[in-house]
Amino acid sequence: MSVTPEINAERLLKDLRHLAQIGAGADGAVHRIAGNDADMAARDWIDKTMRVAGLQSSYDATGNVFARRSATSGPWLLIGSHSDTVPAAGHLDGAYGVIAAMEVLRTLHEAGHPMADHVESVAWFDEEGVREGSQGGLTGSTALTRDAHAEDLFGYIELHVEQGPRMERAGLDLAPVTGIVGVRRYRVTACGQANHAGTTPFEMRQDAGRVASRVAAELRSICQEADPASVGNAGVIAFDPAAANVVPGAARVELEVRAGREEALDAIERALTDFLLLVAAEEECTAHIECTSAKPAAVFDERVLGVVEEVCRRHTDRCAPLLSYAGHDASVISTRIPTAMLFVPSTGGFSHSNREHTADEHLVLGARALLDAVVRTGEVLLPRRLSHELIAA
Repeated sequence: MSVTPEINAERLLKDLRHLAQIGAGADGAVHRIAGNDADMAARDWIDKTMRVAGLQSSYDATGNVFARRSATSGPWLLIGSHSDTVPAAGHLDGAYGVIAAMEVLRTLHEAGHPMADHVESVAWFDEEGVREGSQGGLTGSTALTRDAHAEDLFGYIELHVEQGPRMERAGLDLAPVTGIVGVRRYRVTACGQANHAGTTPFEMRQDAGRVASRVAAELRSICQEADPASVGNAGVIAFDPAAANVVPGAARVELEVRAGREEALDAIERALTDFLLLVAAEEECTAHIECTSAKPAAVFDERVLGVVEEVCRRHTDRCAPLLSYAGHDASVISTRIPTAMLFVPSTGGFSHSNREHTADEHLVLGARALLDAVVRTGEVLLPRRLSHELIAA
């Protein structure tokens, strides 16, 4: 097995701090919405930083920024994350994975490591999907899956902060990520009869608002019965007319459910539909449920995930596999390229917030694990001749 060089921890943390300043407001929250001036300035800085390091950096037609060694012919292991943010974001979501990938590639390049010829870093464009006209995010990664360049890639590894409280609560330092939940969103509509709220007895009402409210209240039980690891949310509810003294004649509730298995998502959808029809009949209303979007669950490649888990366990005993409940570019890439992820903990579980924080020791540890995983993945997945060269180096 080849000797893995050591990342420059000081440079890693310095670059993270620098990127955090691009698009930062007075309160420290970051506003790098995909395509805005701050986002493009960040991409320009990433591009120039890699060029100064002696690497070849370029944009694709979508706005993704790629970097690799010059005069290499691949195949390449892709590493990275996204540099765009939601409004008023923290400084680590996506950005940490981008900076860590840059550090890993520079480290291999500076050390003259043979794996340096087979690594490419990326800063994805519009992962968040909050810019005007976005089609739901994951724009840059989706574009790559349709591009011929995907044929030149033998794997993808993404390092990310967890964005939740599970790792900190369990005392974990690292977590190999087994996959990403599927996400489905629904619009439930109910129609009844608007009427005077003071003069209409309960038993004579056709209360569409009550249908929507009962569905929203039941969602948690439906999810937990179908799959205890699933989650759901009723994020929007609206009554028409919206008046305290009028029984709603129409109502709408928008729901989201997340689960790690398509079978669980199917079971939740069936249970939601059955409960809606039951409640609508009891309230003497009509009702309809429409799936407005569906992103399938992603299960990561066993070989790459196996390498990531092996490396994580070499670095710490406080390690356990986790399922990701947040979406990532890795979910899209996994449909075309063998993929895995690893997490470091988030302090307090805060994300999409300027309270986002991860201790420096975990940020450095994650980057070290990523570097080791890159080298080991090359040994396992590269064509046999190239693998022998890496192991012998």
